[in-house]
Formats: sequence, C-alpha cells, structure tokens
Amino acid sequence: MDDCFQPVPLADPLGEALHMLRLTGTLYCRATMTAPWGVVLPKLVDSMIFLIVTAGRCVAEIDGEIIELSAGTMVLLPHGDSFRLLSEAGVDAEPLFDLPVEKISDRYELMTYGGGGALTRAMTGVVQFDTVAGQRLLSVLPRVIRIDGWDESLGDWVQSTLGLIAREASALRPGGEIVITRLADILVIQAIRAWLDSAPDSEQGWLAALRDPQLGRALVAIHRFPQTDWTLAQLAAQAGMSRSAFSARFSERLGQSAMAYLVQWRLHLARARLMETNDPMAAVAQQAGYQSEAAFSRAFRQYFGKPPGAARRSVVA
Repeated sequence: MDDCFQPVPLADPLGEALHMLRLTGTLYCRATMTAPWGVVLPKLVDSMIFLIVTAGRCVAEIDGEIIELSAGTMVLLPHGDSFRLLSEAGVDAEPLFDLPVEKISDRYELMTYGGGGALTRAMTGVVQFDTVAGQRLLSVLPRVIRIDGWDESLGDWVQSTLGLIAREASALRPGGEIVITRLADILVIQAIRAWLDSAPDSEQGWLAALRDPQLGRALVAIHRFPQTDWTLAQLAAQAGMSRSAFSARFSERLGQSAMAYLVQWRLHLARARLMETNDPMAAVAQQAGYQSEAAFSRAFRQYFGKPPGAARRSVVA
C-alpha cells in the first residue's frame, strides 16, 4: 500500500496549515509624520494591510471606531479594509496616494508628512497570501487584529521583533529594506497565530474542521498528498470514521463535500504552480491528481472560468 494511504501521523493540523502560509509583499512604507496629520488608506482588494507604530502615538479610525495606538502596537486588517490614520481624532486627512513619497525600490518607499508638531513613526505594508491555505485562513479572520507589544501573554516575540523593525526603520542602512520586509512578514504571521490562540472554537468552518481530531487527519492527508487519487472511502479511513459519518460531518463543518474540497485544493495549487513556474502543463496536471492534460484543462476551466494557459499568460502580461 502506498505510504499516503497509511493513516497520517497524529499531528497538529492547524499548525501544519500555518506552516504552509507564505506571504508576498507588494508594498512597504516607512512613514515619518508630525502633527497635525491625517492619512486615508483605501480599500485594497485581495490584500492584507498592517500598521506598526514604532515611535510616538496616533489613532486609527476604522468603521467609525477610534483605536488609540502607541509605540509597540500593531494593527492588522486581513481583508484590506479602508481606514483613517490620524495624529488625533477629528483632524483632516489626505488620501494616501495623493501624498509625496520617496521610492527606494519598487516595493519600498519613504514618506515624510505633517505640520511640524509631535513626531510619529510607523511602518505600513500591503501583503498577500499566495497559498490555498492562506486564502482559506483569510476567510475566517476578523476585520481587525490588534497586537500590543507589551502584552506579556504574547511572550517576548512582539517586543523584540518590533524593536528590530524600529531600529532598522530609524536609519535605513544597507540591506535594511530586506530586513524590514522579512521581519514584517514574520510579525504578520505571528499576529495571526496569536489571534488563533485566543479565537473561540466554532462548530463550523475551516478552523473547526482542522481542530476536529478526525477531520483534521483527513485534511492533513489532502494537504500533504494532493496528487493522490483519493476516494471518499480512503479519506474516511484517514479520519478513522465510516464513509457515511465522515461525509456528513465534513459537509456540515465545511459547507462542501470532501471531494469538492479536494478538487478545489488541487486546482488552486495548480494555478499557483502555473503562475510561478514554467513547468510543462502535463507535469502540473499530474501533480494536481489528473491523469491527462485534457481532464485537467476541463476541470480548471469549469472552476476558474478560463483555461490553465490563461493563468500563465496573465503573469507574463
């Protein structure tokens, strides 16, 4: 029997899913602002926005709610929602893209703005998840995650990482851009992990399925071996359940059948591979669990509304 048909080792399915997360940074900005000042950050589709205050203080206005931010505080907006960042509540704000910046590279820029009063420094970034696990995780994250660097329950990682970012941001030294972006990516994932640790258990959804000791094993099997020609019976065996009980619980928790989840997972992995590599279409199809390019192309077109070749051409364009 193939190794992938053996029951997967007892593991932490949620931790394993987090291990699969990979961020791609689209833009990072180091901002130096003096009161009074105000910036409106627009809604960014399919992106995650984070803000780290490295010096001074300010307020964020999100959906009419005022959030006080001091040095050592991080705010994460997983769904890229618009918000206002202000030196204090009530000041006028300018659209972000109307403000002058100094471009250090295609992905890193410096902004100096304000009226000459009290100083605030902040690091902002726009990132995206480029994995199937990341997209699944985004669907269950709240609109706002706040992390306070002085919160002892989070350990020393927030404060130490924020300290490193602040030192690099205070004086952009050679290689500083790379250091800051890598640290920021780590901080984003750590912030999500901290939220997950305190998130209430739910009875439905992807997180609930991953935390389910039986369904979690089946999900890990799919995630580790997506190319395997899984049947419902084999996935039920991974979960240590009867076929009917497994099918019913999977559909109840995730809102779709196990086989539909498998197809969706495979096709998203295949699209990512098409966009990131020049691998032959046959190899991509085989890794996605399809015996022929024709079958793969039909499934890809049916799910994404376009042939697999179009995904690769859109990257080239």
